[in-house]
Amino acid sequence: MNIPFTNLKQQYLDCKTEIDEAIADVFDRTSYITGPDVTEFEQYFANYVGAEDCAATGSGSTALLCALRAAGIGPGDEVITTPHTFVATPESIAMVGATPVFCDIDYDTYEIDLDIVEKRITERTKAILFVDLYGQCPNIDAIRTLCWENDLLMIEDAAQSCGNYWHGMPVGSLSDLTCFSFNPVKNLGAMGDAGCVTGSHELMERVRMYRDHGRTGRYNIVELGYNSRVDNIQTAVVMAKTPKLQEWIDLKRDICEFYTDSLKHFVKTPVTILGNSHSYYVYVIQTSARNELQQHLKDKGIGTNIHYATPAHTQPAFSKWYRPCPVTEIACKEILSLPCWYSMEENQVEYVVDSVKEFFQ
Repeated sequence: MNIPFTNLKQQYLDCKTEIDEAIADVFDRTSYITGPDVTEFEQYFANYVGAEDCAATGSGSTALLCALRAAGIGPGDEVITTPHTFVATPESIAMVGATPVFCDIDYDTYEIDLDIVEKRITERTKAILFVDLYGQCPNIDAIRTLCWENDLLMIEDAAQSCGNYWHGMPVGSLSDLTCFSFNPVKNLGAMGDAGCVTGSHELMERVRMYRDHGRTGRYNIVELGYNSRVDNIQTAVVMAKTPKLQEWIDLKRDICEFYTDSLKHFVKTPVTILGNSHSYYVYVIQTSARNELQQHLKDKGIGTNIHYATPAHTQPAFSKWYRPCPVTEIACKEILSLPCWYSMEENQVEYVVDSVKEFFQ
């Protein structure tokens, strides 16, 4: 049996009519960048996640960059973040001239360790930029309390958690600024790069300025910004897919819960933090025999991945901000992501489980 790590085509097939019509409409009107299409998307997505406002960006990475600029964060400031994430998270901090302060992760959940976060706060700290890793939030209430007590901004990298809920409240409505990615591999993916930020009207106006070269009018450049405008085709694709998102997540959740029930005696399986619905962007197990298991699954025709193989704080580009994060460094040598795309058939899911068990038996 051949089981790829992901199956991007199925999302398109499930929404083919809606996507094709939306793209054809963009082509027909020759409206490719900005304009009413983007405004419609921003209003739609803000309503979907229960946010006051939304500003679309060209990618999840530039969503982070524009959000930090909108928050006024720059040289001399410190932003606390996690090393166990895609490099875009700390990269955005460094790119605005601020200092990324790395905090290790919790052993059970891989989310940022809030006990360590509290110890890292200094008079230069301006924000906590946390990541909703693998599809769930860390303890939002605890982070909100830390930010309130220390006059910090609460910035959420929700690239992996669109569709997750914290105590019934959707991600996108929980923090001062929430950054989303619609990279094609995400649960809600475009057909190219796209992203957005949600938050207050005031902050979103600043995000819109920074995403468009720092201008407030066609020839009125008030600050230096970026070319981070979103393509209208991508907003059309995301809007066409959004009504299906919760159905897709429910199907993924069933698969992942079956994995956990079947594999918990063989490997370390995911822990859902109380309060999360968990959207399962990826399903991650941990074992000291990771490399051997990955090769075994490859031999069985099963695709896997590693999220993330190298901690961000050990990358050469971040060497001057390095500080030991031992839990992260061990985890990155042992974690393995199993295929969990929502349209997997029952026999495929069982084959993955049986193949993992076979390795350990």
